Amino acid sequence: MEARKKLGLIVNPVAGLGGRVGLKGSNGAEIQKRALELGAVPQSLNRAILALERIEPADDLKIVTYPGEMGADVARSCGFEPTITGSIEPGKTTAEDTRNAAAEMLRLGVDLLLFAGGDGTARDVYNAVGDELPVLGIPAGVKIHSAVYATNPLSAGDLAGLILQDKVSAFREAEVMDIDEDGVRQGIVSAKLYGYLKVPFRRRFLQGLKAPSKPGEQAAAAAIAADVVSNMEVGWLYVIGPGTTTRAITTRLELDKTLIGVDVVAEGDLVAVDVNESRLLELLKGRRAKIVVTPIGGQGYIFGRGNQQISPQVIARVGRENVVVVSTVGKIHSLGGRPLLVDTGDREVDEMLGGHIRVVTGYNEQIVYRVAC
Repeated sequence: MEARKKLGLIVNPVAGLGGRVGLKGSNGAEIQKRALELGAVPQSLNRAILALERIEPADDLKIVTYPGEMGADVARSCGFEPTITGSIEPGKTTAEDTRNAAAEMLRLGVDLLLFAGGDGTARDVYNAVGDELPVLGIPAGVKIHSAVYATNPLSAGDLAGLILQDKVSAFREAEVMDIDEDGVRQGIVSAKLYGYLKVPFRRRFLQGLKAPSKPGEQAAAAAIAADVVSNMEVGWLYVIGPGTTTRAITTRLELDKTLIGVDVVAEGDLVAVDVNESRLLELLKGRRAKIVVTPIGGQGYIFGRGNQQISPQVIARVGRENVVVVSTVGKIHSLGGRPLLVDTGDREVDEMLGGHIRVVTGYNEQIVYRVAC
């Protein structure tokens, strides 16, 4: 008997590969090769497993997927016997494979296409299916500006389960955004809208669209920078995350900042520029340190989006008490009361970061805001 529900599953096995090694993306064979040479470990399969584990195997559920690392391995590890279609060259998957897989899911009439990747993966899915098929992203990339993703892999699995049980009937058009990775590596950030995907709508499960900083917030950022700099202590390392708000801190110190990267400061000088995870762990040996991060506007992530260099291991070594969150009031207001978010890939670290945290919003000005994982 034909299964009542069909779940399509696509995993981009190289999504997010460049994150922890500081490459600011994973698009293209050369970048993927370089990431592996730097010691990058693929994360997307594990994140897809976290999502699929939230969905109970059932007689009336059929999973349709691509071979091996593009989905079949994940499905089987979660107790499913998937229907496998298409073909791949193991270890050499491409964007074309993602597009072909998505087109096949559309042809087979799946009820929901669940895919693991980043903004590049979302673009490939959009190019294949447009708005003809309900889709949902499992966040596994580096940047993830697009609004087609769940807040984390667990939320993706929970929302997919609700859809398969016919408990979600509302859908919306969600933006597919991406930035030019080559431009980012040169310090030029330009996001482009590529189209819209049809996404199931339950607000608490979905991340928002990344919102740029508003004009006129320079003065607010400068006041935040004055507060952070005045509280810097001798003998401490300061790991400065990406963003325009954190860049104001290095500007006050008369230092250059890697806009989409992580820099390290001590005693008012740059210790290291555009570091990756391994370099950070090396610098932290025997040193006291603080991590300074700012939320992504409109989304609220302080860890796990665009700053994967500050990995769970780095955060655990520094300690929650030494995490400094800085944000303009306007950026906090853009969240509409939603909490700050963390999605580091390590559940214990995410839970350690949860709760309420102080946020520097100006000179001698702080608020207390909730962090959810």
